[in-house]
Amino acid sequence: MELPEIDYEGLDNDSIAINMLAGAMAGIAEHAVLFPVDMIKTRMQVLQTSPSAVYTSMADAFTRISTQEGGKRLWRGVASVIAGAGPAHAVYFGTYEIAKEFAGGNANGYSFAATASAGALATVASDALMNPFDVVKQRMQVHGSVFRTVASCFRSVYKAEGLSAFYVSYPTTLMMTVPFTAVQFSTYEKLKDVFNPSQVYSPLTHVTAGGIAGGVAAAVTTPLDICKTLLQTRGASDDQQIRKARGMSDAFKIIYARQGVLGFTRGMAPRVLSNMPSNALCWLSYEGFRFLLKGKPETPSRRRDAQ
Repeated sequence: MELPEIDYEGLDNDSIAINMLAGAMAGIAEHAVLFPVDMIKTRMQVLQTSPSAVYTSMADAFTRISTQEGGKRLWRGVASVIAGAGPAHAVYFGTYEIAKEFAGGNANGYSFAATASAGALATVASDALMNPFDVVKQRMQVHGSVFRTVASCFRSVYKAEGLSAFYVSYPTTLMMTVPFTAVQFSTYEKLKDVFNPSQVYSPLTHVTAGGIAGGVAAAVTTPLDICKTLLQTRGASDDQQIRKARGMSDAFKIIYARQGVLGFTRGMAPRVLSNMPSNALCWLSYEGFRFLLKGKPETPSRRRDAQ
């Protein structure tokens, strides 16, 4: 007996709970699995005065961190990401689906305006939750970090720099993540329509479209990510100019003065290489969890009969 095709995108709109739960599980899976690559990206982006903390390539960073600091060092800070990624991604995907529906993105096929605006709104909400965890993660990732636990890092940063330390990079983060998410979501939705015009549930489509969308968005926003990294790790720097940086303008001036235009491309390779599989995994996990959480869906023939 031939099984009917499942028109995945034509199913009734999911409940907010399903979208948020699927998003939380996808976020944890995405960030945890590829954390070592994120560690290398952070190390390559941070401006350091110590030659031992300057890396020439991803392979150089991986080899030196593993041999000089131990393999476990590549995972330091992962607990902060896991703690923040669950609730942040729940808000992220929940907000995206609600906003896309409100903007009419589910009514008449692909709409760049609907998906881009919904993605931008989603990242504003989720980054407000994730930013403090991201700051702690990067403070634990930098060369010479003395922090061993998330709790001790939170306490130390708060005591030394106050609550503002967890949000000093938030405007810069939004300047990066809003365009990143707009590009990512609009590219993903467009590629999904191109690769899977029948709109049946297709894991291969989600992996491919998600990976390409993540790579494109990551490359476009790398300069902003470098500025964000400088601001989030300023408290761990021994450079007084970096420690006194207060925002995007200061970060941009410091990077340009020291390394020129090429300074804004540092870490692009690991950023793109980490975002492609992480976005592929995120979309695969999100769409897969959402599909499983729905239970048995309605088939196309049953819907047509009901119309």
